[in-house]
Amino acid sequence: MKILMASSLSILISLLSSFAFAAALVHANENFLQCLSLHFPNSSSNSKVIYTYRNSSYTSVLDSSARNRRFTVPPNPKPQVIVTPLEETHIQAAIFCSKEHGMNIRVRSGGHDYEGLSYVSSDLPFVVIDLVNFQSVTVDVENRTAWVQAGVTLGQLYYRIAEKSKTLGFSAGLCPTVGVSGHFSGGGYGMMSRKYGLAADNIIDARIMDVNGRILDRKSMGEDLFWAIRGGGAASFGVILAWMVKLVSVPETVTIFSVNRTSEQNATQLLHRWQYVADKMDENVVLRVFVRRVNSSEDGKKTIQASFVSLYLGGAETLLSLMDKNFPELGVKREDCTEMSWIESALFFAEFSGEPIEILLNRSSTPYLDYYFKGKSDYSTEPISETGIKQILRRVLHQPVEEFELQFSPYGGKMSEISDTETPFPHRAGTICNIHYAMVWAEDGAEAFNKHMEYTRRFYSFMAPYVTKSPRSAYLNYRDLDLGVNLGSNTSYEEASVWGLKYYGTNFRRLVEVKTMVDPGNFFRNEQSIPVL
Repeated sequence: MKILMASSLSILISLLSSFAFAAALVHANENFLQCLSLHFPNSSSNSKVIYTYRNSSYTSVLDSSARNRRFTVPPNPKPQVIVTPLEETHIQAAIFCSKEHGMNIRVRSGGHDYEGLSYVSSDLPFVVIDLVNFQSVTVDVENRTAWVQAGVTLGQLYYRIAEKSKTLGFSAGLCPTVGVSGHFSGGGYGMMSRKYGLAADNIIDARIMDVNGRILDRKSMGEDLFWAIRGGGAASFGVILAWMVKLVSVPETVTIFSVNRTSEQNATQLLHRWQYVADKMDENVVLRVFVRRVNSSEDGKKTIQASFVSLYLGGAETLLSLMDKNFPELGVKREDCTEMSWIESALFFAEFSGEPIEILLNRSSTPYLDYYFKGKSDYSTEPISETGIKQILRRVLHQPVEEFELQFSPYGGKMSEISDTETPFPHRAGTICNIHYAMVWAEDGAEAFNKHMEYTRRFYSFMAPYVTKSPRSAYLNYRDLDLGVNLGSNTSYEEASVWGLKYYGTNFRRLVEVKTMVDPGNFFRNEQSIPVL
């Protein structure tokens, strides 16, 4: 009897605690909304800026920039409020009211954070500031610069540059719906990084709103904070409003190719050889490799396919000469190569060949919410032996899932010329390539979720002997909470080092010092934000 009474009492306490927490959330929510209405300069615009559960469009606004089904299905927590500011004073109000009423903030530019941290939070209650209305791009052809607002996507940026010039471009990633703010502030690798460095290496000014609502540019924020936001994840330090970037020269003609080789066509030997040439080739060439399992020419059988995908900043004949000199084993022929403009290459790498370039302006050109996704990353500084490559490909061939892909992206060139402390991004000289693991699935339910997540983690463990060690490095823009998470708002430097050293190496300490200086109360925080000392 005593056991039953104790059990019933425990259940009652749990229920009362849940009700009390829910009541506290409602109270915080109402106070926050009242605060916003008092501080918004034009209350008539509130219906276009503030969204709560009561709004019929709440879900569509939340899902409009959600890029991974993993974070849109229960039991993922949802924001109490979504703010889609029309002007900078709306952001100031959201920051002030969040501080006043205990709301955590998440800032969303394009929604591509690998762990959904721009619109999901374990720190409740929380509000999402969605910068979707900040989409201005001002290109200055004469000075070869552009001011880019934080809600712009890569596709929009590329389109606006090409609209003004055929011989200017920007060095950043492939996916056109990725938001510039997260991409730039995490580094920003792309097809021209071997020639011009990362996106972060080409930022020359920025406007950021700090924890006190002040708007700072490079001069007023100081070089420490300007250093930190170019590769250290700007969400730890404030709300980026806009970036000023240095545009780069592109020839009127570039050349691309995509050459597939299966296991029967020496994919193992070619991938092994690739490690010795890809980071040392002419910096005008990038040659990435995508490895996946495909159907074999033999009925009912599977094989491995390695896709060698290249961009060359120049004509086909010169590219062929470079390939014959550096990597004749691949056997690239003239018919494999296509000459085009730089903006057309952006369409090609986004898998939009043949589409009008206006598709780059479409923020929802891919049906992301149809799929679940988990990504992880590694770095290689020593070539993997041919035996090792064979074991890796065998593992991919016999995987118990369908949509799993490895991506090898070469470094070298300009990437090796920049000091590993020039920005927080430390993966510079001596790095052969980044290795990306991508798992995609469509099936709903816990069983499918667990199967795909578990396989991705097992494969990552399997790769440990072949990649960097002490620390086992990772790329921030391929965020991975498996590496470790912060323990609330008071995570120590030592605790956060578990994941921080993997992304930033020895730069992590300086990032923590900058964070302590500009946001000592750790207001801007998430599961992998920079902690304070």
